Amino acid sequence: MIFKIKKLMSKSFRILSLILILFVTLLLLNGIQKETSGEKIFTHEFYKIKAIKLPSNLNLAGERVPIEKKDIRERMDRELLVNTYWQSNGLLLIKRANKYFPILEPLLKKYGLPDDFKFLALAESAFTDETSSAGAAGIWHFMKRTGKEYGLEINKNVDERYHIEKSTKVAAAYLKKSKERFNSWTLAAAAYNAGNYGIHKQLEKQQVTNYYDALLANETERYIFRIIALKEVISNPKKYGFIFDNEDLYTHTKTRVIKVDTVISNITLFAKKFGITYKELKIHNPWLRENKLNNASRKLYEIKIPVR
Repeated sequence: MIFKIKKLMSKSFRILSLILILFVTLLLLNGIQKETSGEKIFTHEFYKIKAIKLPSNLNLAGERVPIEKKDIRERMDRELLVNTYWQSNGLLLIKRANKYFPILEPLLKKYGLPDDFKFLALAESAFTDETSSAGAAGIWHFMKRTGKEYGLEINKNVDERYHIEKSTKVAAAYLKKSKERFNSWTLAAAAYNAGNYGIHKQLEKQQVTNYYDALLANETERYIFRIIALKEVISNPKKYGFIFDNEDLYTHTKTRVIKVDTVISNITLFAKKFGITYKELKIHNPWLRENKLNNASRKLYEIKIPVR
């Protein structure tokens, strides 16, 4: 009798086990089917792509963007959407801005340029030392010809387009000259992209005097709106969904200046004298393009040495 009961219990246990296995299998198959069918469960509750309401006070250096005009509204909306929802790039630019804006802001003030033009530099280079496909270099993206016209030293050994203080001084001179010509900071910024002659030619051809009334090349048309979009997002990061702590942002290393008016035959050995590496010296002095400083003219250079 006991044997029969045990046999019956064993059989019942096996049946229950089979039912449980079948139930779990059905759940897994159902989950796999949903996953492979591309169904997104509850996605709308956790991730939403929202249209952006354009602020009415958007401006560049105090010159208002006329968003009541339909074509202007669409162009501004496009750049604000791109710079809001390209999240990885946006966050990277916010981090870099925290590093370079404190350097640029006093320089812009010193040279009489509106503070908003720090966003032009950001739009130009994203604050990297990479050279563009057209040959523009430095954070202000000067071409060789323009840089030399404004007094920058540019050769294989030294390229002052990568010198943040000197290139900012030149950028200010160029932009202020354009402002005098067009009587508009917005047109001056456009001319920084398309050239003074290019902007003048189009304004004269179309018989207009305002940037927002002119039909320009696509790159130049997007250029101003990109600058303004960067200004809006970086000035109001939380409003556009960028969440971070202060320690997440990049900061600039403190440096001291060493003045040199002689030849440096070996940058690596020169760096070692100050207890730093070749890499560290080049990071803070990207205008030094080789492992030496020729300096046959005995020009006075200022080399930054990071303070540990």
